[in-house]
Amino acid sequence: MKIASIQKKFIFLFYFFLCLATPFSLLAKEEGPNKIEITAPEKVNVKPDALDDEISYRLKNILESTGWFIDPKVHVREGVVFLSGQAQKDEYKEWAEKLAGNTQDTVAVVNQIDVLKPSIWDFQPVIKGLREQWRGFLKIIPAILFGLVILLAAWLFAKTTYRLSRFILSKKIENPLLVKIITWSIGTGIFLMGLYSVFHLMGLTTIALTVLGGTGLLGIILGIAFKDITENLLASIFLSINNPFNKGDLIEIEGITGYVQSLTIRTTILISLEGNYIQIPNATVYKSNIRNFTSNPNRREDFIVGIGYDCVISEAQDIALKVLQNHPAVLKDPEPWVLVDSFGKSTINLKIYFWLDGKKHSWLKVRSSVIRLVKKAFQSNRIDMPDEARELIFPQGITVWMGSEKPEGAMQLEKPEEADKIATKSEGELNSEAENIKEQGSKSKVPEPGRNLLNQKKKD
Repeated sequence: MKIASIQKKFIFLFYFFLCLATPFSLLAKEEGPNKIEITAPEKVNVKPDALDDEISYRLKNILESTGWFIDPKVHVREGVVFLSGQAQKDEYKEWAEKLAGNTQDTVAVVNQIDVLKPSIWDFQPVIKGLREQWRGFLKIIPAILFGLVILLAAWLFAKTTYRLSRFILSKKIENPLLVKIITWSIGTGIFLMGLYSVFHLMGLTTIALTVLGGTGLLGIILGIAFKDITENLLASIFLSINNPFNKGDLIEIEGITGYVQSLTIRTTILISLEGNYIQIPNATVYKSNIRNFTSNPNRREDFIVGIGYDCVISEAQDIALKVLQNHPAVLKDPEPWVLVDSFGKSTINLKIYFWLDGKKHSWLKVRSSVIRLVKKAFQSNRIDMPDEARELIFPQGITVWMGSEKPEGAMQLEKPEEADKIATKSEGELNSEAENIKEQGSKSKVPEPGRNLLNQKKKD
């Protein structure tokens, strides 16, 4: 994800929380224009020894001047004040009663004012609220414009820092994923500082801390919810840093062998020896034992061959060793071995070890060639290789063949034109099949396209 898209999301979140916080900030800073504390005077003097008509006249003029009452009427008899008419609120009715009670020469008050019930279709409160919101919005327009300037400056500074740090780190750190994470963190941190400054200047520091803290908490929640994705991402970072393999290396992971194609933020992609793409989660790769056959091109192969109990073991060993020493694909250093491995039911089993250069030769083809040539050499020198299904060995060492008689073709030699060849037509030239496998793999669709995080300096 590019830093520009991240910053756009932060700008959207900023205005979202700003819209939520505006009503609360306005209420905290000032009261509404109609917020009136209704209190009646403790005493209203008319004149000493006031008459009933004078009290009535004075109170009616006060009620009409407030504008809170509809058709207010005041009657006074023997100092008893009778109030009638209509009021819009209960507070207004109580205020009129206290006013009359505090008037000079008033004996008692009879409050007969009716309070009007608002209609369900009365939109005046809504309109009044919208007007108040609009006035509040107009008041904060300068703060919003100034905040936009700060955000723009923070975004430009973050973008410039991001590019500059990427340019510097790319020369010092070869890992592209690590460079991307460091530069992205620097740019995002600078933009968050600018966002916090905007909230702080508008007097919304608490909300800013809540937003930033909530962002961190959200990250923890998402990390738990997407545990596998997070593990694969972290594993890709560690694998790209440690470089246990490079593109084109032949490796084995969890019993899967193939040539490394790429390493993405989620999976490691191999091309198997059959030419198929295989995706392995990076978390599995990081936790598993990795066998890298390319790190040391020399590879040791082995196979077992059985000889009869009546054969001379040392002679068979010398014959097999001579075949290995004369084979052009078998390395002289480390030297090949021919060792006695075990006793079989009808054979003495020899285990043959040899080394080859896996970068030049295919171990499958070389192994086939060596087995064929050892078998031919044993037959030429009359080293018996009995079939356990056709004979048994008694304790006295007498061989008994299971059948009418020993087959005539039991020791039949290879054809003369094929016997001395290092590689037959079916074995090819013993060359490594790495290039052919990669070529076949390149023809198939890449299962997970994306930027390769592996070291690209090493040639395939």
